[in-house]
Amino acid sequence: MSTQPAKPAAAKPAAPANNKKSGGIPAGVILLILFAVAFCLFKFVMGDGSHFEGGTPEGHPIPGDYFGIVYKGGVIVPVLMTCFLTALTFSIERIITIGKAKGSGDVNAFVRKIQSLLDKDDTDAALKECDKQKGTVGNVTLAAVKKYKQLTTDGSLDKEQKLAALSKEVEEATSLELPMLEKNLTIIATLASVSTLIGLLGTVVGMIKAFSALGNSGGSTDSSALANGISEALVNTALGIGTSAICIIAYNFFTSKIDELTYSVDEIGLSINQNYAAHHN
Repeated sequence: MSTQPAKPAAAKPAAPANNKKSGGIPAGVILLILFAVAFCLFKFVMGDGSHFEGGTPEGHPIPGDYFGIVYKGGVIVPVLMTCFLTALTFSIERIITIGKAKGSGDVNAFVRKIQSLLDKDDTDAALKECDKQKGTVGNVTLAAVKKYKQLTTDGSLDKEQKLAALSKEVEEATSLELPMLEKNLTIIATLASVSTLIGLLGTVVGMIKAFSALGNSGGSTDSSALANGISEALVNTALGIGTSAICIIAYNFFTSKIDELTYSVDEIGLSINQNYAAHHN
């Protein structure tokens, strides 16, 4: 009788929690939204007549007006702008997520405090510190300390089995937390390569237009068409390289931050195991 109500009660909160973690906007939808934003910026902001001589996009860009210069990069520009906006959006999202994952206090100080409390065998105080810290390190440590406390009163297992159970608890808790930290990093890494290739495509298209204008000039060089083609090529090259550089910097930055958190999780897991082995025979 008592077990039947307990199961539905545990199952009901679990479902919404999982939905919250996986209920974000899909990456494909975000890409479509950002492409629409990039196209609107390209067409209605950069393509506004005020950026060009004669008041129309068909004219030359006003000297020093970078909106008009970038607009002359052609149809590849909105795609490169989408790559840039995507990298910027997911970078901001990763900054927020990793910031929350660190918890409310300094991670290194938290790890040292947990080690000190477990040395005193004060698991209740350690659990309170985990509740205060929160974040990825706090959640993994909370699971490990709960298991630690449970094993101290469990007489059905020998020491080696308890250490194995403690290690498994830390691994399972870590495997649930780390995917959240690494989410969307693959997109940033992909954009680092793809944006360069798209920029190269725009460069080739611009050079084709430049040489086509030169070949169709009938002996007299069409300097305007030639300049437009070269300008398109260079604009796409600059946008592609710039976006790629930003993606590489962002990816390496977030990877290093995730490695720091992973190291802290590994350190606290190893410390808890060693502490249990030293204080509980």
